Order: sequence, then C-alpha cells, then structure tokens
Amino acid sequence: MLKKIVLDLETQKSFQEVGGRGNNHLLKVSVCVIYDYSTDKYTAYEEHELNKLSPILQTADQIIGYNIKDFDFEVLRPYLNFDIHAVPCLDLLSEIEKVLHHRIKLELVAQGTLGSGKSGSGLEALLYYKNGRMDLLKKYCTDDVKITKQIYDYALKNGKLLYKDFFKTKEIPLKIVDAVPRIGVKHQAALF
Repeated sequence: MLKKIVLDLETQKSFQEVGGRGNNHLLKVSVCVIYDYSTDKYTAYEEHELNKLSPILQTADQIIGYNIKDFDFEVLRPYLNFDIHAVPCLDLLSEIEKVLHHRIKLELVAQGTLGSGKSGSGLEALLYYKNGRMDLLKKYCTDDVKITKQIYDYALKNGKLLYKDFFKTKEIPLKIVDAVPRIGVKHQAALF
C-alpha cells in the first residue's frame, strides 16, 4: 500500500507575534497531526515528539495537505533533519489556486464538498495552546486532518471539489493523480 500522509499543524505563536508573514519558521509547532493511509491511523505529535514524525514524513510516497507548501512545511522545517520539499506532496490549495487564480479557505471547500465546516479556527487553536488545553488542540487539528483527507478522497474519486461562494455552491475541476511509490525509499514502520 502507498504511504500517503495527510498533514496539518497548529502553531504556538501568531503571525503578529513573529513579525508577520514570511517568518513562518518562527511560529513553532504546538501540535502536528497526520493520517497515514498505510496504517489507517491518525496520530498527534506535540513539539517535543516531532523527532518521531521526521522518519515517517521522510519515507512518505506523498504528503497531502491544505496550504502545506507555504505554511506547514515552513513551520516544520526547523524540526526536521531532511529537506521536506524533496518529498512528493499534493497541496490542495495550490491545485485550487491554479484553477480559480485565487486562494480560498478550507472552510469554504469543506462546506461545499462535505456539507459541513471546520470545528473551530486557528485563533481558537492558539488559545487552546496558550491555556494548556492540548486535548482540545489535538481534537481541533485532527478534525482539520479528517476534513482534508475527505476532500482529497472526494477530489481523487470525482475529479472536482465544491466550494461555497456566498449563497451559491461552485465547482472546481481538479485532475488529481494518485501517488506513486518512491523508488529507493525504505518505508519504515511508524512509531505509534
């Protein structure tokens, strides 16, 4: 089975606290959640556990996410001992932007495609972290990974996604090709 990983993370700090966008590497990870297709499991990693995540990501056939190239990968980069941009990835937001020529929030895609939205917001996630509510933070991040996985599965099967544009639901045609095994990469057993 292909080792496809769906990934999302939350941060310890806001853009305002690190001097604005472009300083993603300073945001620091509070929690990172993945779904691994090869094990059919969701796993949450707090900052001090990210060393366990590194070999899983390094040996993935594909990493899937929403805005992962510009955001998640850049926040994760200081924690990794390899170039995460060298791993094949599918950034759903990048694919949507190629079609629409602008960005849209995951919330709008979730509402249009799945009929329901996210369970919270990034600002709430920051408050969960600052108040030590790692249980709520992990649940919120896991919910985002579940949504991302569902919209990826939908796009792969149907060749499109839907999104809410005010009171209308609009279609985004997408040609998403399934991942292929990476030659020469040893798939290590995940440390769960």
